[in-house]
Amino acid sequence: MPSQTSRTDQTSQTAQTGRTSQTSGTFTFARWDEKPVAGAHGGARIAHAAVTNDYTGAIEAAGTSCEYTIAYTDETVGAFVGHEFIDGTLDGRKGSFVMEQRGSFGADGVIECSFSVLPGSATGELAGLTGTGTFTARGGQSTTPYVLAYALEG
Repeated sequence: MPSQTSRTDQTSQTAQTGRTSQTSGTFTFARWDEKPVAGAHGGARIAHAAVTNDYTGAIEAAGTSCEYTIAYTDETVGAFVGHEFIDGTLDGRKGSFVMEQRGSFGADGVIECSFSVLPGSATGELAGLTGTGTFTARGGQSTTPYVLAYALEG
């Protein structure tokens, strides 16, 4: 998966639909530390990546902690799963939560990912948070837009 490392200036949009909010923003890969686990370089293999992201927009969080397991089928194609701990704000509400992520990437440099809030992981003003979202990252892009549909119980 490509590493992208530049700062972003950002906008956020949030729309309320019933009890669910639709919101968006961007994130930047601030640090990408990938290490091989098994397999041959250039062929099928598994790697582990420790990643730090900076979010702006609906989610405001700097220096998140994300851990990915990446399965490559060749040098540039594969899939990944991961968990990211986000401590900051969501539409102005302070707290933390964990996102589960699952995605794939291809030779064209495009990364497709779906994510969801890990049930029961939210704290502070975000307690009771549920939600799902997506992002598409493109090689050479300094920031990546995301969308998130979420609800807060209580």
